[in-house]
Amino acid sequence: MTPDSKAGDLLLVTGASGFVGSAIAQAARTAGYGVRVLVRASSPRTNIAPGDEVMIGDIRDRASLATALRGVRYLVHTAADYRLWSPAPEEIFRTNVEGTRAVMEEALRGGVERIVYTSSVATLELRNDKPADETCPLPPNRAIGAYKKSKALAERLVEEMVEKQKLPAVIVNPSTPIGPRDVKPTPTGRIIVEAARGRMPGFVETGLNLVHVDDVAAGHLAALRCGRIGERYILGGENVRLGQMLADVAEMCHRRPPRLRFPIFALYPIALGAEWLARVTGHAPFATRDGLRLARHYMFFNDAKARRELGYTSRPYREGIADALAWFRQAGYLR
Repeated sequence: MTPDSKAGDLLLVTGASGFVGSAIAQAARTAGYGVRVLVRASSPRTNIAPGDEVMIGDIRDRASLATALRGVRYLVHTAADYRLWSPAPEEIFRTNVEGTRAVMEEALRGGVERIVYTSSVATLELRNDKPADETCPLPPNRAIGAYKKSKALAERLVEEMVEKQKLPAVIVNPSTPIGPRDVKPTPTGRIIVEAARGRMPGFVETGLNLVHVDDVAAGHLAALRCGRIGERYILGGENVRLGQMLADVAEMCHRRPPRLRFPIFALYPIALGAEWLARVTGHAPFATRDGLRLARHYMFFNDAKARRELGYTSRPYREGIADALAWFRQAGYLR
């Protein structure tokens, strides 16, 4: 906790029914915070702990935000629309940009003392020669897809509010979290599930920075305790090629790893067809054109700043894969 905080100080976590948010709520309970969570009426309760104070609302509903923030000393704003494709991309912007604006303005109005805003490494510009760091902000007009653009715009919004309105916010940029409680699952979680079921005969060679979700949660609390207001901190793990990740999943599931490497250009017709089918069925496509555009770059990052300033640490990414598989198996995703 911060030096002058007291056990039981109330912390509001938005998005606590989701993957990263639930890990943050769990870590905060363990650290001695009083935890209040804001969830939508339609959100699953799988990840909500019995001891949490549950507030029903929406980050785009000012009245429910004001109620949820009443008496709150600290805020971690994690709620986001984490979809790499949507038939209505404007919904992603409403949640990620306008929802963030509403949360931050209501937090200022409510006198919240300290805020951690969960951004993403999606807001950083990738480098071809070395892993990207916090000195590489991505201009929103160069972002690929609604999700990346919306997160870049939201991050600029928070930075502007820090500068002009004294918003007491620290920004964290998680890389690609893996591990337990991935209920949706996330796009990376879907890859792990499909690979574990032997349903990925091949892959596009790209790279990811993989981090255990519980390390991301610990990084949020470290940022809450000692992060510098207005600064950004990458919360990452290990830079890993996708082929290696799939080989590790196969090994842990006693399967043969996929050997086929698909050229990206050859998959565009498949992605186009998957997006068309998604519009018909309402189910998210497994492959998208924006996803293929992103895969052209190795999404590698350098989190040295968080390690230096926050005391951030992360475990080997294979532990995240193992914990994800164990949870997916127990939850019935791998029948």
